[in-house]
Amino acid sequence: MAEIVGAYFTSHVPAIGGAIHKGLQGDPYWKPFFDGFPRVHEWLGQVKPDVAIVFNNDHGLNFFLDTMPTFAVGAAAEYHNADEGWGLPLYKPFAGHPELSWHLINSLVEDEFDITTCQKMLVDHALSIPFELAWPDCEAWPVKLVPFGINTVQHPLPSAKRCLALGRAVNRALQNWQGNERIVIIGTGGLSHQLDGERAGFMNQDYDRFCLDHLASDPDALTDHSIHEIVRLAGTQGVEILNWIAARGALGDAATEIHRNYHLPISNTAAATVLLEPA
Repeated sequence: MAEIVGAYFTSHVPAIGGAIHKGLQGDPYWKPFFDGFPRVHEWLGQVKPDVAIVFNNDHGLNFFLDTMPTFAVGAAAEYHNADEGWGLPLYKPFAGHPELSWHLINSLVEDEFDITTCQKMLVDHALSIPFELAWPDCEAWPVKLVPFGINTVQHPLPSAKRCLALGRAVNRALQNWQGNERIVIIGTGGLSHQLDGERAGFMNQDYDRFCLDHLASDPDALTDHSIHEIVRLAGTQGVEILNWIAARGALGDAATEIHRNYHLPISNTAAATVLLEPA
């Protein structure tokens, strides 16, 4: 049976990619964020995952406002990064795991989740930057990819409760997978930030720390707020916490936090990096 080795959560701000490209990891503005990653690199070297199931959100490469699925699952043999206009270099292609993708898709449909199946899918900074942070300077990504896209852009948005349920359904499906892969769960985005409107620049340390303090021990606490309350607490883009909530569900019932780094601001965003292991 496959083994879930743990979960990795991090922010995916496009400017992080620019800082990596320009070699600014030691710059005073960026250093507090990048200081959170030596432990991530050490941990990944220890647990040696060979598959990553990633919960992230599309920023327009696949879906726009006229066609926005609530939940999308990739089922491709390969995924490519594409130019989003941020001036970032294109990242290496990602090898998929179609067999595992289809197992998850079938199981989720049986579990009454109405998902969009994508046999072709581009990946944007929400996925490529967390990979670049986790595995810097590698010639090829050391894991196969199963990507999940969650709508955090166009209302109506899924509730936090539904996203946690999605993750838990993924966990149940993994328990029935007959492969022997070592799987890491990844959640990307946030934390609190709002990039437009009257509250542009809004961040909320109290809500961020509430989420971080409950992520491992009591993820259901993160579902007590309605989606509109989360927008108020985290900002319009801070609803990317939904990706973290779904990923936490996929990890399983009990978890232990083994690493946390929190810093603000980077590019008007409260940024965090967390590692959890099954308890």
